[in-house]
Amino acid sequence: MRLGFIGTGKIASSVITGICNSSINYKKIIISPRNSKIAKNLKKKYRKVIIAKDNQEIIDNSDWVFLSITPTVGEKIIKDLKFKPKQTIISFISTITLVQLKKMINTKNIDLVRAIPLPPISLKKGPIPICPPNAKVKKFFNNLGTTVEIKNEKLSINFWSTSGMMASYYEILRAMSEWLVKKGVKKLDAQKYITSLFLALSEDAIINSKKDLKFLVKDSQTPKGLNEQGLKELIKLGTYKSITKVLNSIHQRLSK
Repeated sequence: MRLGFIGTGKIASSVITGICNSSINYKKIIISPRNSKIAKNLKKKYRKVIIAKDNQEIIDNSDWVFLSITPTVGEKIIKDLKFKPKQTIISFISTITLVQLKKMINTKNIDLVRAIPLPPISLKKGPIPICPPNAKVKKFFNNLGTTVEIKNEKLSINFWSTSGMMASYYEILRAMSEWLVKKGVKKLDAQKYITSLFLALSEDAIINSKKDLKFLVKDSQTPKGLNEQGLKELIKLGTYKSITKVLNSIHQRLSK
């Protein structure tokens, strides 16, 4: 199986890294020269990675083609590319729908799937929503994390929306680490503590994921304790209502 990546940004790099460190059987990975620094680093690190001269060469020599580009770039270049029948095309593009993609690609008898990989896929961790359900694509991504099949593209927008909160999550870690630094803690120690703390909390949440998350909120507090104080003050500040508001805004953008 020959895999081609149009676009070599953070997500493409993460997916390629995950593939190269997985048990997936592939012949070669052909990547875009667009981001030369990332492309050269991937080629240097993995012997099966090849840099193409242009996007059409990627399509001509690939069985599966991954579209890892921004919506603006996608709208500009996809319509001028010539795809092949029986190719599997997997789009990571957030705001271009399956119907729009089919019109742009304009090739019969192709497998077209939208997927939402996130950076931890490089570690072969995390969920990978795909739409529509596709057995071979599911099997492929199960080597890189946990595939979640979504039948309705309208429902998939909900998952795209929540994926838009990654930077916000990391900003919480940064802000808490920076607070520790200002209190006299060394930066590396602060970052190690905060990231380890949230990793442990996330693992605990996964173990208890079959329970209502309200259980974890309640169980982590004691009457008049520190966590009760922190939660009450953040609720009073409207923090969690703001999260919902932002998610609605992202969802609205994706639904246009």
